[in-house]
Amino acid sequence: MAERIYTENDVFGAALLDFYNGDKDAEITVHSSLTEDDVIPVQYLFREYNDMPLLEQKALDKAYGKVLDIGACSGSHALYLQEKGIDVTALDSSPGAIAVIKKRGIKQTVCSTILDYEQEGFDTMLLLMNGTGIFESIGHSGKYLRHLHKLLNHGGQILVDATDIHYMFEEEDGNYWVDLNQDYYGEVRFQLRYKEKKTASFDWLYLDYKNLEQLALNAGFTAKLLEKGPESTYLAQLVKI
Repeated sequence: MAERIYTENDVFGAALLDFYNGDKDAEITVHSSLTEDDVIPVQYLFREYNDMPLLEQKALDKAYGKVLDIGACSGSHALYLQEKGIDVTALDSSPGAIAVIKKRGIKQTVCSTILDYEQEGFDTMLLLMNGTGIFESIGHSGKYLRHLHKLLNHGGQILVDATDIHYMFEEEDGNYWVDLNQDYYGEVRFQLRYKEKKTASFDWLYLDYKNLEQLALNAGFTAKLLEKGPESTYLAQLVKI
């Protein structure tokens, strides 16, 4: 019988555990304020290094020292680093995700939100799969970046991939339509569903590099654009100064 340790609204945890226990067709439904409903095949969350997007591979290749994988999900990134002998801790707020991460053999795990996590002394932090999403909004980004700054060693780095969704507002004539009543076009509301479970609606931030660079500078980092990917994705490195 599958272990049922996940909480009522732990959509990711439930889906990850079901997939790990044999339901290879598990899918998470995504409701968005921006686009029509979409699905996440849970199998994709268990991808190996060779199946990861180039930006994720680049980030893993640049990780060094003591690493914190923030929002570790199924643990694929942390597992790859651990197998390479890197000291990595997988952090996720989902009890079900942490259960799967442990089952996959990752030695160091933490079930917590990043703002509640206080362990310092990291050399690298990973924020992957649109890592700026956890910042929620432009207005909250500084709070998150300052907290991450506190947890990093001097000269330590955050490797973050993100998407500038400005292209989604392009019209046929080449002009752009943006809701002027919205604070920032990359602030999106989501709700996730899996079987009978659903999350509360939550805020998720798609952040362009120019704004990320300024926010990082304000929080005590230098920023460098490492790589551009398809569909306005990019990988950035923030270094603590």
